[in-house]
Amino acid sequence: MSNIRVLIADDEKEIRDLLKAYLEREFYHVDVACNGEEALTLFNRATYNLLILDVMMPKIDGIQVCQEIRSSSNVPILMLTAKDDEIDKIIGLTIGADDYITKPFSINEVVARIKALMRRFLVLGSELTKQEASGIVHFKGLSIDLKKYTVFVNNQEISLTAKELDLLRLFMTHPEQVFTKSQLFRQVWDNNYIEDDNTVMVHIRKLRKKIEDDPSNPKYIQTVWGIGYKFVGEKDEVR
Repeated sequence: MSNIRVLIADDEKEIRDLLKAYLEREFYHVDVACNGEEALTLFNRATYNLLILDVMMPKIDGIQVCQEIRSSSNVPILMLTAKDDEIDKIIGLTIGADDYITKPFSINEVVARIKALMRRFLVLGSELTKQEASGIVHFKGLSIDLKKYTVFVNNQEISLTAKELDLLRLFMTHPEQVFTKSQLFRQVWDNNYIEDDNTVMVHIRKLRKKIEDDPSNPKYIQTVWGIGYKFVGEKDEVR
């Protein structure tokens, strides 16, 4: 029996029942929610390996649920929507979803997407867990020691301020995840309200000057225009 636990949140009973039946055939443990509020309640009560969220749900929509979960978790998220709109896809993926599929869909395609997500995150999770257990998260040309609070660029130790270090730690332990300025402010400054929108931008700019070969064309901390920032790095062996 699989230990993988999936949460499905959709206001259409037929969709919930269909997905639940097929995933249980794959020996997944499945919980269901009929709205975003119920989804968040269930998520806070149990540990899930994957979430399937409908974009359009009553009380709290899937986008809001995804944003809330992304503030504290890297759990894989697959978004469902009845809208065949590129803008919806962009919004869904840039607020933290890992994949996106439009209704009506092929159930076999959904199952295949889920399996692909699980494989990807099991590999990534294994790598990061191994690195974090050693105290070091390492990408090619850049590493951070989470226990000693030291950072090395091309094997040379550099000096970072406390906030710069917190930002880099967040980015490097969540590679490829897009963070909005508000999310970064909540995570690093522990505040839900940005008093000065330039605060995050200034710290990102200073951090880039210290870790990037070319700060004007960054390879690590990349701008996702109109949304925020994400960390991109080539995986390397732990040293």
